[in-house]
Amino acid sequence: MKKNLLLIPLVLLLAGGLYLFQREEPIPVALAEVGTGTVELIAANSRAGTIRACKRSRLSMPQGGRVERLLVSEGDRVKAGQVLLELWHQDLDARIEQARAALRARQIEQQRSCDTAELANREYLRTQSLAHRQLASAELLDQRETEARLGKLSCDQADATTDQASAALRLQQIMLDESRLRAPFAGIVAQINGEPGEFVTPSPPGIPTPPAVDLIDDSCLYVRAPIDEIEAARLQVGQPVRITLDAFRGRVFEGRLNRIAPFVSELEKQARTVDVDVLFTPAPENANLLVGYSADIEVILASRDAVPRIPTETLLEGNRVLRYDPDSQTLVDQAITSGLANWSWTEITAGLAPGQRILRSLDREGAQADARVIPE
Repeated sequence: MKKNLLLIPLVLLLAGGLYLFQREEPIPVALAEVGTGTVELIAANSRAGTIRACKRSRLSMPQGGRVERLLVSEGDRVKAGQVLLELWHQDLDARIEQARAALRARQIEQQRSCDTAELANREYLRTQSLAHRQLASAELLDQRETEARLGKLSCDQADATTDQASAALRLQQIMLDESRLRAPFAGIVAQINGEPGEFVTPSPPGIPTPPAVDLIDDSCLYVRAPIDEIEAARLQVGQPVRITLDAFRGRVFEGRLNRIAPFVSELEKQARTVDVDVLFTPAPENANLLVGYSADIEVILASRDAVPRIPTETLLEGNRVLRYDPDSQTLVDQAITSGLANWSWTEITAGLAPGQRILRSLDREGAQADARVIPE
């Protein structure tokens, strides 16, 4: 009997040692603490967007001709109405001189005709006065009246002829002005196609030709980017936007949604998108933004501040997380209820409290519910 009693502690000791020997070592894992902060619902571009100018004009000459003078260079800043390029126009100069001389001749003829008409009218009035006193015959009065009336018609005809000559002069001046390419707005010259001595021709219908001058107004820039059609219904003009550029890594520019395209683009049949325009608010002053830069946008659809949140990467399928239990040093399968979410943060409305810790390293082998772990 005493021998059996002595064997019991020995068996228990051996069993405890065997348990400790077979017990798995705790798995080192990375944990994330449930905190509080801002969570936003975001719609992002599906492909890279592009910076564009609010005004950009690819200017061409309305008529063909030989380039006489090129008055700007690429990169020059110009004012609205400034002459950029001029075609050879000596023939038009001669026509203008001819039209100006013809107008002067018509004006002289008009003056002569109208002076003659005025004299004829005075003669008629004088003869009328004499006829009332029986000092002039009715036949003479009729003659003077007819002469006055014909003189008035001659003056009117000369006036119309003068207007015609004036219009001909204006036409020649317009044709001369068409030989000069002017800037429709202030901006920067991006590209020039043509050199002095070369011939330029206007684009025939349906056959595009390179513009003579590509003019950009870089004082107003915006980003055009495609948004997946799924997000289009939640977009509204005026929503705040964050803009990031590959050329300015680490910087975030503020913007505002200014336009939503009224149609869906079908460039990619399996990924249809809606183009949106985002204005910089305000325009960056210390960043030399160039038209054509690639850009990404994040339209902030909704936002909540100071709410419990966890990294989105810690979520498992079915809105679950693995919560760390410090008492048992094990992972516990925990269901949660989420609110707003993006690829960085997910709002927690139920299931977790600030200060609790959850598994971050989901790819760690053996890190699963009921597993013993040790925080790294």
